[in-house]
Amino acid sequence: MLIDTTAVAGPLQRAVAMFGGILPLVLLLPLVASVTPSKAPPRFCRRCCDDLEPPEGSSSRAAPPQQVPEVRTFINMTILKGDKGDRGDKGTPGKSGIEGPPGARGPMGDKGSQGQAGPPGDACKTQHSAFSVGRRKALHSEEYYQALVFDTVFVNLHEHFNMFKGKFYCYIPGVYFFNVNIHTWNFKETYLHIMQNDQEKVIVYAQPSERSIMQSQSIMLSLEQNDEVWVRLYKRERENAVYSDDVDVYITFNGYLIKANVE
Repeated sequence: MLIDTTAVAGPLQRAVAMFGGILPLVLLLPLVASVTPSKAPPRFCRRCCDDLEPPEGSSSRAAPPQQVPEVRTFINMTILKGDKGDRGDKGTPGKSGIEGPPGARGPMGDKGSQGQAGPPGDACKTQHSAFSVGRRKALHSEEYYQALVFDTVFVNLHEHFNMFKGKFYCYIPGVYFFNVNIHTWNFKETYLHIMQNDQEKVIVYAQPSERSIMQSQSIMLSLEQNDEVWVRLYKRERENAVYSDDVDVYITFNGYLIKANVE
């Protein structure tokens, strides 16, 4: 039996034309289903009972969780600010910091008032030495050096001046002051020395004159234990003398301790 191809070809062409546009989509569907999505699946909030497994044999399944939007709380502090509170208690002091460098020297202050006098010191610790002697007789030079001796005592503290020898003996080492006063003789030379041991320290001198005058000499000496201080009259190589009489004292020799070496 013969079949008319023309009659069959017409409906077939229409079928190909109808599914020609759908066929490529059907072929790509497995590829689209096999592609793994790059974006992570969203996380959903779950209730405490969502973790329970459905009972065995039950055909019902838990409904998928729904996504809950995130809520952030914002508090306006200017609205919540209250009134100023009471002042708190004073806290404990902190540790001292590092000491800073010294500052510049300030100006000198005003002079203060004089303080009260202190109590008197112990008299036993204060050392004294003093003498004052005189001569009432005139004296002429001899053939040798001679000490000027004295016959009148004004002060001789602790007997440190020897009246027989005419010498002061140091019993308290320290600084002393000495002074000699003499009266010259008319037309005669006056020539004396204040001596420390055998050394001439200062001279008392007056040239011959028609009138007699008073001459004086002073000195400060540093003395050691047992040092001697005396007045020496020069020998007869020079015609010299010192004047005095029985009525008045014209010749004096004085000395006293200023400061002891050990107090």
